[in-house]
Amino acid sequence: GTIESIEHCLQVSNDIGYPVLVKAAAGGGGKGMRTCYNDQEVKEAYPMAKSEAKKFFADDRLLVEKYIENPHHIEFQVLCSPPPGVVTCEKPEDLQVVVFPERECSIQRRNQKVVEESPSCLLTQETRLKMVEQVKKLCQKVGYQ
Repeated sequence: GTIESIEHCLQVSNDIGYPVLVKAAAGGGGKGMRTCYNDQEVKEAYPMAKSEAKKFFADDRLLVEKYIENPHHIEFQVLCSPPPGVVTCEKPEDLQVVVFPERECSIQRRNQKVVEESPSCLLTQETRLKMVEQVKKLCQKVGYQ
C-alpha cells in the first residue's frame, strides 16, 4: 500500500531490506524515484520523492519496493476479453487472454527505457512459455479486461 509517513517508509524499508526504491505511486518515466541503501538515504529521499510526485503527477502518494540491482526488465502486453457474446465472465478461467511477444526493456537510463527488443535474447523458450502461462493466469485471476 501507499506510504503514510517517513516513519512508515523507514519501517517498510527495514522490513523488506535495503536497497529499496522510494517512488511515486502515480509515477512513470523514472520521475519521483529514489534508490536508498540505508535509513539516512530514506530520510533524505522521502521529502524529495514526495515533492516530485506532487509536481509531476499532482499526486504525492509514495510506494516503497525492493530495489533489484542489474535487473532484467521484461514486459508482456495482453489483450483480454470475455468469450464472444458474453458481457462478464462468470468464472475467471473463461476470460480469453492473448499474450503478445515479450519485450526486453533492460537497457535504461535513469529508470527510463531507452531500447526495447523483441523477443528478449535473455529468455530461453522454456522460460518464455512459463512466463506467458503465468501472465495468462494472473490476468484471469484478477479479471483483467
